[in-house]
Amino acid sequence: MTETTTAAVVPPRAPAVPAAPAIAGSVAPPAPAAPPAPPAPPAADPAAPLLAAVLPSPAGGLAVLLTEDGVVRAAGFGPVAAMAARLPLDLAARGHELLDPEGLAARGAGPALVADAAARYLDGEAGALDAVPVAQPGGPFQQRAWAAMRAIAPGSTATYAELAAAAGSPTAVRAAGSACARNLVAPFVPCHRVLRSGGTLGGYYYGLDTKRLLLAHEARA
Repeated sequence: MTETTTAAVVPPRAPAVPAAPAIAGSVAPPAPAAPPAPPAPPAADPAAPLLAAVLPSPAGGLAVLLTEDGVVRAAGFGPVAAMAARLPLDLAARGHELLDPEGLAARGAGPALVADAAARYLDGEAGALDAVPVAQPGGPFQQRAWAAMRAIAPGSTATYAELAAAAGSPTAVRAAGSACARNLVAPFVPCHRVLRSGGTLGGYYYGLDTKRLLLAHEARA
């Protein structure tokens, strides 16, 4: 038997293209330099006094205390001293520098964001406070409950039972109410949007009249 061998087909090689002649004295332009990275914002001094101000709001003066990087650590409808008294001891020990709204806005991008957000909220932008960074001490359930409060859309409300479920513990209705009462940064964390089942107001640290004013303001926005 004779074996048949099949040869592989090799395509014809394309003719070589001669290189373009070099032009005497020509130099390739350098690649453009990458723009410099923007400077990182300065870290907050862990020993610096907090910044404090009383900002206009639909429910009267809103006292705020924040670190110099713009993180709100205490806020509410009362005197600055009353808000400072609710701070954790390590923050309270730093003291605070009291400023007017214009002075707060002049202290950097973070404080300016807080002042601007409060002004826009007063002017009817009900979600203006949502972008303001906040921090407060609390256990895992409280942190989840506070995050769930910020997820309640302006102009709407949730019940304490719905808040407990949103925080991952549907039976912890009483703990949801406690998280509202312990909220140090109202109305940036909007515990005023949490009601009892049936639509009654429930409680509010700063009084039910203040809660009604805030809800009515957001309903009009």
